[in-house]
Amino acid sequence: MRTARPNGSTEIERSLEKDIARNTHELNRANTAFRQVENDHASDLGTLLRRVAEASTREVEVLINELHGLRKKLQSDGNRIQSDIERYAELSQGVMQLAGIISDNVKKIPGAPSISSQHAAQEAEGAIV
Repeated sequence: MRTARPNGSTEIERSLEKDIARNTHELNRANTAFRQVENDHASDLGTLLRRVAEASTREVEVLINELHGLRKKLQSDGNRIQSDIERYAELSQGVMQLAGIISDNVKKIPGAPSISSQHAAQEAEGAIV
C-alpha cells in the first residue's frame, strides 16, 4: 500500500536534504579549515621551539668558548707565574751567593772589623734598639 504524500511535503524533504547536504559540506570545510589552523599553530609552535632551542644552544656554545678562552688564559698566567717564581728563586740564590762572597772577601781585608763585632758595638752604643 502506497501512501500518498502531499506535494508540499516532498518539497520540504528535498529542501531539508539540500540544507543537510549544504550544512554537512560547510561543516566539512570548517573542520578542514580548523585542522589547517590547528596544524599551522602546531607548526608555529614547533618553529618557535626550534628557534628557542637554537638560541639557547648558541648561547651555551658562546659560554663554552668563553670558558675555553679563560682556561687558556689561566694556564698561560699560571705558566708565567711559575716561570717568575723560578726566576726569583734563581736570583735569590745568586744574591745569597754574592752576599757570601762579599762577606768572605770583607773578612780577608786586613784591619776590617767583622760584621758581628760591628753589630755588637752598635748595640752597646744604643744605636740598634
